[in-house]
Amino acid sequence: MEYTFEAPLWRWQGEAAWHFISLPEDVADEIEDSPVDRRGFGSVRVQVQVGSSTWATSVFPDKGRGTYLLPVKKQIRDREGLAEGDVVSVTLTTEP
Repeated sequence: MEYTFEAPLWRWQGEAAWHFISLPEDVADEIEDSPVDRRGFGSVRVQVQVGSSTWATSVFPDKGRGTYLLPVKKQIRDREGLAEGDVVSVTLTTEP
């Protein structure tokens, strides 16, 4: 399935400088209900496009936020000129 949405980029509050995008609840609900292959920690493999960058990664469930989290590596943030708080347009495709 393919999903397109906009959401803010945020930084994990901890020692690591991880940056994430929280999937909208409706997208997270569809992924949760879909017959996709779940991996460690309940993660789901996805293909992502942000601007001109496309990459394979996983989204991870976050029960506290009630959604999935999409990690965005520094390389992608630099290439696309993204900073914490920016609203990012994302196309995400789940792998069967």
